[in-house]
Amino acid sequence: MTANRYGRRRIVLMRHGHVDYFSDEVLRARDHTIARLTPLGRSQAEAAGAALAEVPFDLAMSSGYPRTRETAELVLAQSKVGAPELGAEPALVEIKGGTLRFASRSEAAAAMRAQFENAAAPGAQMFGGEVFADAQARAVAALEALLTGPLWRTALVVAHEGTNRLVLSWAVGAGLLAAPGFEQDTACVNVIDFDLEPGPDGAPVIARRIVKLVNATPYNWLKHGMSRTSLEAIFAADP
Repeated sequence: MTANRYGRRRIVLMRHGHVDYFSDEVLRARDHTIARLTPLGRSQAEAAGAALAEVPFDLAMSSGYPRTRETAELVLAQSKVGAPELGAEPALVEIKGGTLRFASRSEAAAAMRAQFENAAAPGAQMFGGEVFADAQARAVAALEALLTGPLWRTALVVAHEGTNRLVLSWAVGAGLLAAPGFEQDTACVNVIDFDLEPGPDGAPVIARRIVKLVNATPYNWLKHGMSRTSLEAIFAADP
């Protein structure tokens, strides 16, 4: 179907593959934004790429962090129908926390879970850092600009667990209330369709959001043996 300003557009929203936030490199730098995919993370991204190989992506975007860029590159490398150039959208980076110090991986997972459970509280912040509502607003604004911008039909967007939770909560019309309930396993695939209609001035506006798929993991479709939550799994020593 030929793209036009209106009609239905699809975003394939992924989380990056597995990383180790306790790696020597990350701990030395004290900067989780530099974390790169582990061998497991690369294999997860490659599985997603195989599953999406026949999807004709018109546009591809990552948050720009190494882990999302690497995931997107591995997915696009397996395209059988031609892949677009990969872009970066900084507004899709992970929720920014304050200074984080955890004694153990399990403590980190529990602390993160508690933060998301409180996300809908007025003024709630991620460990004293970014306000959840502000993080959701920047991510949603970026997607709205993407959706109402240049012509395309299907886009690949690779972001982060927290960012994706906030986007999915918005997509189902729940504000921030549903954010704690959306699991986002590493290298998972979500599919959201958007219907665009002409606004009062003729510019396209989002008339409808349709969530078609949530947290699908091509490397383990039925999630056999995946009893950990996504937070427990990403902070586990033995993923």
